[in-house]
Amino acid sequence: MSVTLSATLAANEDIERRRRAGERVLHLAFGEAGLPVHPALRDKLAAASERNGYGPVAGAPELRAAAAGYWERRGLITDPGLVVCGPGSKSLLYGLLLAIGGDIVLPMPSWVSYAAQADLVGSRPILVPAPPGEGGVPDPDLVAAEVHLARAQGRTVRSVLVTLPDNPTGRLATPESIRRLVDLARELDLMIISDEIYRDLMHDPVLPYTSPADLAPERTIITTGLSKSLALGGWRIGVARLPAGAHALHRQLLAVASEIWSAPAAPVQEAAAYAFDEPAELTRRIALSRRLHSTVARAVYERFTEIGAAVPVPQGGFYLYPDLSHLRLGGSAEITKILLEEHGIGVLPGHAFGDDPAAARMRVAVSLLYGETTEQRMAALTSQDPLQLPWIANSLNHLSTGLKELALVRH
Repeated sequence: MSVTLSATLAANEDIERRRRAGERVLHLAFGEAGLPVHPALRDKLAAASERNGYGPVAGAPELRAAAAGYWERRGLITDPGLVVCGPGSKSLLYGLLLAIGGDIVLPMPSWVSYAAQADLVGSRPILVPAPPGEGGVPDPDLVAAEVHLARAQGRTVRSVLVTLPDNPTGRLATPESIRRLVDLARELDLMIISDEIYRDLMHDPVLPYTSPADLAPERTIITTGLSKSLALGGWRIGVARLPAGAHALHRQLLAVASEIWSAPAAPVQEAAAYAFDEPAELTRRIALSRRLHSTVARAVYERFTEIGAAVPVPQGGFYLYPDLSHLRLGGSAEITKILLEEHGIGVLPGHAFGDDPAAARMRVAVSLLYGETTEQRMAALTSQDPLQLPWIANSLNHLSTGLKELALVRH
């Protein structure tokens, strides 16, 4: 089996190499939250640093109870005994693919690791476009035909995955699309994996949010973590909520976990339990993060629309998904190469997310524009007008200049 480095990690390493060589590159290719760790979390981690035992495979009871409380505050009654913790939600997703088995339906485009992980476990992903104007959910009108075709070919299709809100598009699937997909999952007997790691970073907190677990709790698994909402990507901690009664799946997932990661890091679990309890100081931090992501994402959106790009308005997280096909400069690989090598703008090509390589679409992540130092990032987080901070303003000017020069190439 040939396995390549994740497109996001490869791009991040390439851009950092270019920067070390003295090139000026605007880093819009990596989905890191780009913000400092809250002091309260640092204190919790330090206080737990002497905890060096493995602990339960499913995770510490305190963390599982805190995660259950997190979901219950969102209207989902959760049995802590059916919560499984892992070293990041990415690991949990991989474990779930192994535990569930069979092929999986994915939205197109979708996060690079979904299809890659499916390939690793011997599952063949079925990529289905999202409904027009949406992201993170395969179009229910197209799913049934694809699943029936695959099954007619002798394939076993057991699951469908959604991302709410979405990476790479930054869009949120509508409640109606979720409702239709849930009805279809029941009809086709599919488990639903709902990746909700960006849920707490909705730009407009009053925008209607429907999890498949609200409508089909008996067949929905939710994964989440702290890498986005609290910028703890390097701490590697995630949690999964299994459906009530899913004891066989629970046993299988724990069996997989026991052979891959044994148990999450004990000190990190203690800090994560505090975070999932949602104390006021951390909910305030998340609110500030949400405001910053929204403000900068909207500013980047405006830079792309200025040159005529088709860009869905971002609704959550820190991503945009512009389409520069109108410039007729090639597909996603060609346009991203031109942006990087001629204009110093690093983005990820849409084909890395399963999109049509001929389309000049790309994922843009804005979260590394907030600053190079902790002081700059804190200033961005707390500023009433972060766009006026010199380092953010300079980055936006760099982007504007590069995009306008790119647009002139066509003429």
